[in-house]
Amino acid sequence: MIGKVTGRLALAGAACVAYGFAEARAFRVRRVSVPVLPAGSEKLRVLHVSDIHLTRGQHAKHRFVSALAGLEPDLVVNTGDNIAHANALEPLLRAYGRLLDVPGVFVFGSNDYTAPKFTNPLSYLARSTSHHGLPEDREHLPTQELRAALASGAWQDINEQRATIEVRGVRLEFRGTDDPHLHHDDYAKVAGRPAKGTDLAIGVTHAPYARVLDAMAVDGLPLLLAGHTHGGQVCLPWWGALTTNCDLPPAQAKGLSRYHAGDHTSWLHVSAGVGTSPFAPYRFACPPEVTLLTLTPGPNG
Repeated sequence: MIGKVTGRLALAGAACVAYGFAEARAFRVRRVSVPVLPAGSEKLRVLHVSDIHLTRGQHAKHRFVSALAGLEPDLVVNTGDNIAHANALEPLLRAYGRLLDVPGVFVFGSNDYTAPKFTNPLSYLARSTSHHGLPEDREHLPTQELRAALASGAWQDINEQRATIEVRGVRLEFRGTDDPHLHHDDYAKVAGRPAKGTDLAIGVTHAPYARVLDAMAVDGLPLLLAGHTHGGQVCLPWWGALTTNCDLPPAQAKGLSRYHAGDHTSWLHVSAGVGTSPFAPYRFACPPEVTLLTLTPGPNG
């Protein structure tokens, strides 16, 4: 009897593992509306892309990213972790294709600087994997080549910078930080109230740490965008994420939520991301995705 039970548990475990590997290739587009524009504004479609972690040979992922230009977004926001190996830069740029000609902004995550390394997956449940600076035992990626390529079209680099983009008569101000997970963020460089004449101010960062989100919310930014969490990557059905690998509560590991910093409240969207580390190529109850955010006039616009 014990042998039968053990066998059934082993079979169930194997089925879960197989499903996890399959789900990591079940790409989808999430669609969400956010009421943040001034009254009378036209709707804007913002494609939020994050955590692609591309390597050579990931043909299904490459096809999915290559098809995103067909969504015809008005803007693109890329919240980092584009590649997982140095030889993936050229395939990444081919996949982005026409998207690079759409107005947009980008910030970097840790895997825009160094390649991932095998670690015990259970360590994510015990503690954050945050580093102060670049880990010395990781392969360095072609960061400057990536930066130049992403900025070669219509995307603007907002790592520790602000940028203004006007689309359909709406003046958008973006501000971003470099990766908080590496403690590369220096929000003081972009801090302060939005510039005069701004219709909507948007904060962008890779890893949604409270110190960055709080500062953005207090500065009066109605919308904050981040990635990094992979949505928890391995989630429990009807429960959700077990970890975010930062200090964001697991309940906000992916999707749209309200973020509170004292008396200040912003909309927060965290992308569940397209990829995974090549050393943990599985997902469970958390499909890989991009989000098409439709910005609409808000009740107080």
